[in-house]
Amino acid sequence: QQSLIFAEIIHACIDRCHKEDISSFHFLYPQQASSDTLASLATEQRSSHQYHWFNRDKSTAPYRDFEHFLADLKSRKRKDIKRERRLIEEQNIQLIRLTGEKINADIWDTFYHFYQLTYAKRSGHGGYLPKAFFKSLGITMSEQLLLVLAKRDDRFIAGALNLFSSDTLYGRYWGCIESAESLHFEACYYQGIEFCIERQLEKFDAGAQGEHKIQRGFRPVPTWSNHWIKDPQFSQAIKRYIEQEAEQVQDNIEQAANYLPFKA
Repeated sequence: QQSLIFAEIIHACIDRCHKEDISSFHFLYPQQASSDTLASLATEQRSSHQYHWFNRDKSTAPYRDFEHFLADLKSRKRKDIKRERRLIEEQNIQLIRLTGEKINADIWDTFYHFYQLTYAKRSGHGGYLPKAFFKSLGITMSEQLLLVLAKRDDRFIAGALNLFSSDTLYGRYWGCIESAESLHFEACYYQGIEFCIERQLEKFDAGAQGEHKIQRGFRPVPTWSNHWIKDPQFSQAIKRYIEQEAEQVQDNIEQAANYLPFKA
């Protein structure tokens, strides 16, 4: 049944690409089974990897609290994380976590300012999403939002927006108006880990890239995407690249696993 549905979707996408002179279409981060099905239906499958944190100790029981998680780490790595968290206190920074209706219109205005500054620094523009998009999230799915805010001297200086399902926290957007040592790690990772433990979520997907996540307990996991390219020669070139890249991706996953901070 799934393959029939996917076949109809791909047929419709190909038809539209030809009619409107669109060069390609792409499926990003499907589950492996779905990606395999898509790969059998005229799309090229590309493998990659991300870093996810899992809410289970060595016996596979959920963590009771953040200290329980730290107890699973090697001594030096545990001390490094405690030092990073202590630095936040020493810089007179307080972190708060907001969900649901607590994320009001004023808070969205504040967060959107952070969001725009991040893109201005990185790309020279104010971001791809309008403020109305974020406010619509607050209206339509407020109970699936976690906004981590950092405050210093009664002034918000940074924020990290997350979404969550019944089992997974997804970290997506971060921004700040003041830099502070370790603040990014605290707002984007440690607060999310604590939230997962409190809510008994199974996994924390903190987004793409970031080898620095490994030392903070995020494990390398494979991901997939599927691609259709209209130009035959370009499509063949991409196919060759994907095939050559696949072995390197698997090697990267295996190498990254060697640097995990957990006790043997």
